[in-house]
Amino acid sequence: MAEEIINRVTNSKLKTFDLEEIYPEGKRVLFDVKDWLFQELILKETDFRESVKNHDWSQYKKTFVAITCSVDAIIPSWAFMLVASELIPFANKVVIGDKELLETVLYQELISFLDFKEFADAPVIIKGCANKPIPNSAYAFLIEKLQPIAKSIMFGEACSTVPLYKSKK
Repeated sequence: MAEEIINRVTNSKLKTFDLEEIYPEGKRVLFDVKDWLFQELILKETDFRESVKNHDWSQYKKTFVAITCSVDAIIPSWAFMLVASELIPFANKVVIGDKELLETVLYQELISFLDFKEFADAPVIIKGCANKPIPNSAYAFLIEKLQPIAKSIMFGEACSTVPLYKSKK
């Protein structure tokens, strides 16, 4: 008679944290100011302000926007701030930087508001593989929250983990 197969992972106190599960859904937009520069090189304040004034900002409703300049031009801070001031009433989040910075800021905010009580004194696996753009910094934010309370922290999948931290309690 064959022995019953027991799933020890399911029956353990092991907790899994998957950053993909808290990924904020919504369109990501990289807003490039280069198109509003004279010859994609020089910011002429009057022309720039006119472009800002005439742009349809409502198209960014409920999006996540990273404002950048993809060409090697000197852009004063006020120009990025002016664009941000127009985006803020429409977008879910606005950052000045690239898409990776946008994802970093989103995860930092999300992780800072999560309740981690269920992970107290538990062995925790931070799920590894992801299909969404999770920045490496999100893992550091997560470790920062989990390490003071978790019994241990591992990275990967339940069948194959890399130990990262073990409490000395």
